[in-house]
Amino acid sequence: MSVSVIVGAQWGDEGKGRIVDLLSENADVVARYQGGANAGHTVVVNGEQFILHLVPSGILHPHVTCVIGNGVVLDPEALLTEIDFLRSKSIQVEGRLLISGNAHVIMPYHKVLDQHHENTSYLSIGTTGRGIGPAYVDKYNRTGIRVVDLLHQDVFQKKLEINLREKQLLLPDHKFDLSKIVEKYLGFAEIIKPFVTDTSLFLQKSITAGKNVVFEGAQGTLLDVDFGTYPYVTASHPISGGACIGLGVGPTCIDEVWGVSKAYITRVGKGPFPTELSDETGERLRKLGQEFGATTGRPRRCGWFDVPITKLAVRTNGITKLVVTKLDVLDNFSEILLCTAYRHDSQLYEEFPYDLNLLGHCEPEYQILPGWQTSTQGVRRYQNLPTNAKKYLEKISELTGVPIALVSVGPDREQHIVL
Repeated sequence: MSVSVIVGAQWGDEGKGRIVDLLSENADVVARYQGGANAGHTVVVNGEQFILHLVPSGILHPHVTCVIGNGVVLDPEALLTEIDFLRSKSIQVEGRLLISGNAHVIMPYHKVLDQHHENTSYLSIGTTGRGIGPAYVDKYNRTGIRVVDLLHQDVFQKKLEINLREKQLLLPDHKFDLSKIVEKYLGFAEIIKPFVTDTSLFLQKSITAGKNVVFEGAQGTLLDVDFGTYPYVTASHPISGGACIGLGVGPTCIDEVWGVSKAYITRVGKGPFPTELSDETGERLRKLGQEFGATTGRPRRCGWFDVPITKLAVRTNGITKLVVTKLDVLDNFSEILLCTAYRHDSQLYEEFPYDLNLLGHCEPEYQILPGWQTSTQGVRRYQNLPTNAKKYLEKISELTGVPIALVSVGPDREQHIVL
């Protein structure tokens, strides 16, 4: 029996979906605990690409039961599109997907508010416009609509009427049709009703029964609403502590935390990025790593691996195992830079500064390591990696204080090395 949490140790897009897919081979249950359809988890199986936004990556293994927890904000339309896609690939969803009745629902006005705020606010942060933030705002304002509400027409319609009156004041130029929304969402409710259950109870029973369970987060540590580069963050807790709140389980259930990092680092949207490469090297990383958002298609900002950020992730998540993805992207670089600290004026910061007003003014301090300039994509055993590739991984492990458990060397499911 094992309960593992998979977290992003950077700004998201680290390859968590692919790692969840690998761990799902030996898992009984995979549960998603936060975020919404703004996530894009990409898995490549036998050359075929699967991009999942809400359904946990474990769905690609027929023996796994998948859970969408209460901490997720659920877009029913996006979910049903995803379910139809999986069915078109002959992947069974019925009987294998459970949805928390306590998960909050993204409504049409959430998406309009998201885009309106992004286009008119003095503080545009570069959201995906999927309505995630406004849905969480309603949740904590205690005006949100939950999945279980959709199953009771009178409750749903009353809550919707209250919300539309409020949202119409915020969006006077946009008219919402109450009857059309009710009809549409009650239609969604009929389809998803068989999936809805008390997922907290299901997970506790699974853990008590000795099942292998994987908790899957979206985004990454540096997008956590408390510990990330606020305000350029998501509206939930991608860190491991968010798994307990977002699934309704106690922290004593968790056995290990896997932190996933790229062999370099990327982010989308706005906000400080100390090691960002706005030059030919950054463009080269983007091209080689195909660094474009799985959800939006936006080009990702690219930079060198950042140790202070990873140390923050280790501390806030309690990471016990590190995963390094996309090592192969660095195969043709003659030298590789590793950020070990930041400098501002005469002050050296070996830890990520809590004062984020400072972060945008910091310069990275680098160690320069020799590259290996040979392909790693066919390597399946650690001892067969080029010497300089092993030295690079060993340096990351040494500086972050966490052993590396797994390395990916290509996009396909089989292209990885277990240490």
